[in-house]
Amino acid sequence: MNLISEVVALDGAMREWRHHLHAHPETAFEERATSEFVAGKLRAFGLDVHTGLAGTGVVGVLQHGRSTQSIGLRADLDALHIHERSGVPHASQNAGRMHACGHDGHTTMLLAAAKAMAARRAFDGTVHFIFQPAEENEGGGRVMVEEGLFERFPMQAVYGMHNWPAMPAGAFAMRAGPLMGAYDVFEIVGTGKGAHAAMAYQGKDPMLFAAHAINALQTIVSRNLHPQSAGVVSVTQVHAGDTWNVIPEQIVLRGTVRTFHAAVQDLIERRMKTLVDGIAAMFEMTATLRYERRYPATVNSVEATERARMAAEAVVGAGNVDTNPVPNMGSEDFAFMLQARPGCYVWLGAGRGVDTPNLHNPHYDFNDDVLAIGASYWVRLAEQELPLG
Repeated sequence: MNLISEVVALDGAMREWRHHLHAHPETAFEERATSEFVAGKLRAFGLDVHTGLAGTGVVGVLQHGRSTQSIGLRADLDALHIHERSGVPHASQNAGRMHACGHDGHTTMLLAAAKAMAARRAFDGTVHFIFQPAEENEGGGRVMVEEGLFERFPMQAVYGMHNWPAMPAGAFAMRAGPLMGAYDVFEIVGTGKGAHAAMAYQGKDPMLFAAHAINALQTIVSRNLHPQSAGVVSVTQVHAGDTWNVIPEQIVLRGTVRTFHAAVQDLIERRMKTLVDGIAAMFEMTATLRYERRYPATVNSVEATERARMAAEAVVGAGNVDTNPVPNMGSEDFAFMLQARPGCYVWLGAGRGVDTPNLHNPHYDFNDDVLAIGASYWVRLAEQELPLG
C-alpha cells in the first residue's frame, strides 16, 4: 500500500468529517448544510469555491503552474430516505434520512484529496473538485451538466468513485465500456369495469389484466433478448382495490428496467407497449404505459480507464485492481457527466467481511478504514494526469 503521506496525516480529521456528515444527512436537492460544510472546508484549504450549481452543488477549483490542462473529480452529497438502524455513535440525527450509500465517505475522501493537493502543489494544471447533489433518483448530475458544469469549468476528463462493500477493503475495480446499468421506470394503468366480486361476469376485471401483464413482462428478457444481452424488467408496485368484495375499476403497476445498451433499452420499451396493449385488448379493457428514461448506462472510456488503473495500482498494487469486473445493474447519474466528457468511474472495495451490510441497507455504515485509500487514489490520479514539467 502506497498512501499519500499528507492524506495519512488527515486520517483523524477525515473520520471526524465523515461522522459529522453521517449524523446530519440531507436528501436530494436539500443538501444545504452539507453544501455549506463542504464549501467552508474548501475555502479553508485555499481553493476557489463556486456554489449554487444544481442548487446545492459545490465546485472547488485548485490551479497550479502554467498548464492549461484540467480534470474533474466528482463526489456525491446526498443521503437516502431510510430510517437508520446501524447503532453507531454517529448515527443519523435526521429522522427518516440516512447516509446508506456512503456519500458521506465519498465527500470526505474528495475533501481530503483537495486539502492534500493544496498542500503538496505537485501538479501542473487545474483540478475541479465537483460535489454533486441529488445522485439518488433525482439526477443531480444531469442538472449540473445542463446548467453548464463543463462550460464554466472546462476539463479534458472527469472521474468518479463509489465504495463497494461487496469487495474487500482496499481493492479497486473498473472496466472500459458499461460498468453500471441504465435506470428506467414505468407505470402501467389498466382500466376495466368495476363490479361486485360475487358477480364478476358483469365487470371487466383489471386484476386479470395485472396477472397476465406481470407474467408476460418477464418474457421480454427471456424470449426477446440474445442470451448475452443483459436486461432486467422488475414490477415493484401493484396498487388496486380497497375491500374484499369489490372488483376495482383500475389497477396500477410500477417498476424499473435496467439495461447496458440503448438498442436493448429500445427493444424492451417497444415490447412492453405491445404486450400491454395486447393484454388489455384480450380482456376488453384499456391500458396506458408511461415509460421514463431516468439515467443512462455508466460507460467508461478506454483511455481514461487505463489511466484510472495506473493510479489505483500506484496506491494498492496491481494485484488489488480488477480491470474486468462483472458490470452491475445498479445505476449512477455520473453517467450524464460521462456522456459529456471522457472519464472513468471506479469501485473502491469497502467490505469488512461476509456480513458487511450492503448499500441502501439500514444497518450500513461507511468503512472509515478506506478513507485514506480513496483520498490517496484521487491525489495520485490528479498528479499523474497533470504532471509537473
